[in-house]
Amino acid sequence: MDNEEQVLELIKEIRNNQQKQIDRQTEALDLQREQLELVKGEFERAERLQDRAEIIQNSGAKMMATARRILAIILPVIIALVIYLGWMIVR
Repeated sequence: MDNEEQVLELIKEIRNNQQKQIDRQTEALDLQREQLELVKGEFERAERLQDRAEIIQNSGAKMMATARRILAIILPVIIALVIYLGWMIVR
């Protein structure tokens, strides 16, 4: 009879330990799910920032192209005016 009680106690202890392990695994899974959601949020935020940076970069490239075109038009005019001014001074 004593052996049977020990076996029953061991089985109960095993069951309790298994339940504790299941509870811990559940907690770990919940924590991992929370971390996954945080990572997803950070990834989406980084993606939005990257998209915004691309838009800003494209806008800057367009401004530089416009500035080059304007410079190509204005610079010859300025040079011509300086030459004309020099000619008027020398004359």
